[in-house]
Amino acid sequence: MADNDWKKRLNVVYSTNPDFKFESGENEKYQTETAPPTKQDLRVMLDKKNRGGKAVTLITGFKGKEDDLKDLGKILKTRCGVGGSVKDGEILVQGDFRDRILTLLHEMGYKAKKAGG
Repeated sequence: MADNDWKKRLNVVYSTNPDFKFESGENEKYQTETAPPTKQDLRVMLDKKNRGGKAVTLITGFKGKEDDLKDLGKILKTRCGVGGSVKDGEILVQGDFRDRILTLLHEMGYKAKKAGG
C-alpha cells in the first residue's frame, strides 16, 4: 500500500513511460548531517531591516538538518522567554538578546560570535 500512496503523487499528471517509478525526493539520506556544536560557526547579530523598526536577534551560519535548527531555535526562544521563528536557515528571536544568546550558545558548546553592529 505504501507504494500506491496517491497523496505523495499529487503533482504528477501523467506518464507514458511503462517503466516510470515515482520518486518523491523526500529521502533523508540526502540531507546533510548536522555538524557537532564545536564545528559550527554561528553569527549572532541585531537586525532591524524591513521589520517596522522592531529589532530581532538573528543567528546565521548553522550547518545541518532543518529539524536540528528548529530544535536549537526553540531552545533559544524558550530560554530568552520570547517568540521568534526559524526559516531560510536562520533563527530569528524577537528583541535584542545578542549577549544572552551568545552566552547560551557558548554554554551549549557552540562556536559563536557577534557580527554586525
